[in-house]
Amino acid sequence: MKRVYCLYRVSTKGQVDKDDIPMQKTSCREFAEHNGWTILKEFQEKGVSGFKVSASDRDAIQDLKAAAEKKEFDVLLVFMFDRIGRIDDETPFVVEWFIKHGIEVWSVNEGEQRMDNHVDKLMNYIRFWQANGESQKTSARVKTRLNQMTLDGKFTGGVAPFGYKLIKSGEVNKKGKELMDIVVDDDEAPIVKKIFEMTVKEGYGSYRMADFLNSHGIRTHNNSKFQCNTVNRILKNKMYCGYFISGGVESPYIERLHIIDENIFDQAQFILKQRSSKNEEKQQIARTTKGSTLLSGNIYCAHCGQKMVSTSYIDRYDRADGSQYRVRRQRYICTNKAMKRGACDGQSAYVAHRIDGAVLATLRDYLAKIKSTPKDIALEKRYKSEISEYRRKQTKLEKEIELSDIKYKLANQQNAMGRLDFYYSQFRTWADEFDNSTMEQKKMIACQLIREVKVSRGYELEIIFDLNYEQFLSL
Repeated sequence: MKRVYCLYRVSTKGQVDKDDIPMQKTSCREFAEHNGWTILKEFQEKGVSGFKVSASDRDAIQDLKAAAEKKEFDVLLVFMFDRIGRIDDETPFVVEWFIKHGIEVWSVNEGEQRMDNHVDKLMNYIRFWQANGESQKTSARVKTRLNQMTLDGKFTGGVAPFGYKLIKSGEVNKKGKELMDIVVDDDEAPIVKKIFEMTVKEGYGSYRMADFLNSHGIRTHNNSKFQCNTVNRILKNKMYCGYFISGGVESPYIERLHIIDENIFDQAQFILKQRSSKNEEKQQIARTTKGSTLLSGNIYCAHCGQKMVSTSYIDRYDRADGSQYRVRRQRYICTNKAMKRGACDGQSAYVAHRIDGAVLATLRDYLAKIKSTPKDIALEKRYKSEISEYRRKQTKLEKEIELSDIKYKLANQQNAMGRLDFYYSQFRTWADEFDNSTMEQKKMIACQLIREVKVSRGYELEIIFDLNYEQFLSL
């Protein structure tokens, strides 16, 4: 009597709900009984794609291989051969592996797969080549449908991100299943806003942000603690700006999904990119806002171009009365000069409070100026003039081919005007709040206003402002 191990697999959770595995199990048991075989063990894979998941990453396949090497069974039985997999350049060789190790491979619907000659090997390959092709067609159809739904502004299913919740839509699909829709969760949305605010305004990193949320008893949808990856997923999800995004396709703006201003979202992306270990550009944003120095991320030696780092030291001397003076201070050092990592003819160290004080004084001057000066009227008029001209052309060319180009340029000009308003308003807000801000907030304001600071011998400073704000400095 042959000893049988069975493998049952479904690709999606939906197939689990539709009792596909019990159907496979019943068919295999009847087939084994008809042949006088004994089923010793049954392996189940629920929601595992045979098209996307390699056999090396499937526990059931690896357990079956280990059992085959130990001669624990004689027959591997499946409902159909594609339950073993659908990868054309892998699955045929998985089947061949079992046969070479003395295991008969049977399908309830297709019989035994043998390897007696070249024709058998060819048929084995063709079968899984066809299965792979069917999976590709199905995947393409599903992707096309999901992309179209996204472009139409429709929810394509899945788990609701933190800040949203699923509700019944009242619509039913072709299979009679009620569809779900996604809406803003009024309890979680303020937390999402807080995450973006503390990232942009105070420079919180993902680890620190997760600790903050956990320490305040805030939990995820499934009542788990926040991890740094959870925070990063929130910060990178443009859905909070009011867009569905699926497979690289972005929906039109959907007001009911809006939680985060798009300009704030873009600032968060800039901060994440600047802090990324893979970022090869000059760093403008400090990796952390902890510590007492102002310019942790964007101060450079003007002599050699090396980024400077902050370190502490003990300033000490003996007073005339015999008492000792001991104070811990911060300094910026050029690692090329101080640690002999490269050529540099500048100073090796600069007292941090002298540089920070000079930069803060410059910032206060500019912030005071922006508070007392109205928005650049000439710049505003230029934008309004261009918009007016494009609108005039739109009316004139209503029925001509250039219409779409005019609409595109008009939209771009309006968007540029909106960004100008945002950066101006943010500049004004910083000006109002700067003196009462925490050191962490001052650091983030300095990081975003200033692209880099270059320091040279004698504490000569060159402060280079970010282009987004530089346009206001000539007011």
